[in-house]
Amino acid sequence: MTELTLRDIIEASRASWQGKPEALSQCPENVVTDSRQAGEDSLFIAIRGERTDGHKYIPDVLSKGACAVLCEEPGLPGEPRIIVPNVLTAIREIASFNRDRFSFPFVGITGSVGKTTAKEMTAAVLSAKYKTYKTPGSMNGQIGLPVTLMTLSSDYEAAVIEMGVSQFGEMTRITKTVRPDYAVFTNIADAHLEFLHDRAGVLRAKSEIVLGMKESGVVIVNGDDELLRNADFGRRTVSFGLSEGCDVRASDVRSSDGLSLSCRIIADGRSLSAEVPAYGSYMIYSVLAAAAVGMELGLSDEEIALGLTRFQTVGHRSRVVRTARCTLIDDCYNANPTSNAAAIDSLSAFNGRKICVLGDMREMGENSHELHRMIGRYAAEHGVDLVLTQGEDARFIALGAGEKGLDFPDRAALLSALPEIIRPGDVVLVKASRGAQFEDAAAVIESLP
Repeated sequence: MTELTLRDIIEASRASWQGKPEALSQCPENVVTDSRQAGEDSLFIAIRGERTDGHKYIPDVLSKGACAVLCEEPGLPGEPRIIVPNVLTAIREIASFNRDRFSFPFVGITGSVGKTTAKEMTAAVLSAKYKTYKTPGSMNGQIGLPVTLMTLSSDYEAAVIEMGVSQFGEMTRITKTVRPDYAVFTNIADAHLEFLHDRAGVLRAKSEIVLGMKESGVVIVNGDDELLRNADFGRRTVSFGLSEGCDVRASDVRSSDGLSLSCRIIADGRSLSAEVPAYGSYMIYSVLAAAAVGMELGLSDEEIALGLTRFQTVGHRSRVVRTARCTLIDDCYNANPTSNAAAIDSLSAFNGRKICVLGDMREMGENSHELHRMIGRYAAEHGVDLVLTQGEDARFIALGAGEKGLDFPDRAALLSALPEIIRPGDVVLVKASRGAQFEDAAAVIESLP
């Protein structure tokens, strides 16, 4: 149940109410934007999207017992509608109103690659000392983030908020809602180039996060990333990485059978041994980011080490599955050149024939074809035995892989070929941007007898 009453929601959004006055003291059980998730005492937010208009589903959610609908259109007399001029503006205002109720520390996580992993790992660490809220899944954008903040309650003692953007100005809007006390930058990579143009643009867009911070706020950055290392955020800055100059460093980094990662974390006279149930050597940066936040928030070495052991992957992110036939690395939630290269590097921890099943990397801009071709070359040169691709842009990955590349004209052709291609003992990486929906390829591989 939320702690905001309908009266609070109306006050925060300066809305009008056409329902019964006695209902204003009610707190919604949950807040949803998908009418299929609405139920008794839900608050339904009617979003006008590119594919559909949530206003069409208002009668349906009211029939399910929703306590109110946040929308832009009046309805029948007495219907519990909270009416605003603009729903997207209203949800930011309501989220900001709710955020004002809490004085515990807020940690904002941004960057091009690894935001969700860093968020999960940071929350796991902080949970060793504090009851910690974390944004669910990847609800990190203009709609998902404020909706989740509306449900934040006084049960918590810390909050870890993932903050994702793809265009200039978006971070400004969400950081003024979140107002983080700590801002973590995972890295700056070739992502959303269609809108942000180049890495300098990516950094500029992500750096808008400081606009929501107090001057006493702390920025925590990947010190191995040249752009972040040299940036001036106008706040005290703590760096993490493998380089000698980083404030929080890792040494003796080791991967065990691709299923766990161990290291020693060193920082300002502190030294602790850590082991994390995580796949991929690139995960060390999320480990260090989480440890840096933990140190800033007063956790002991023992608490940080304990928290790291509690980390769990989310959804289709670096999920390692030992199937009946092969080892599947299901990492098909998202993709860009940096994350693809890192995933390919991490295959070296496994024994067996190495196969990559790769789809489109979305929003790569005018150099998309060359960036895809580059990944194919990278795979061919870094121990991958076979590169299977499908997608309008992904075909250039196969071209870059040369004789190791095999492109399929459509998804059906790819899926039907997998049982014949994949042999017992193979290690198979499945990776693509979320919009490419490669979950079906991962599912086929996981089910192979």
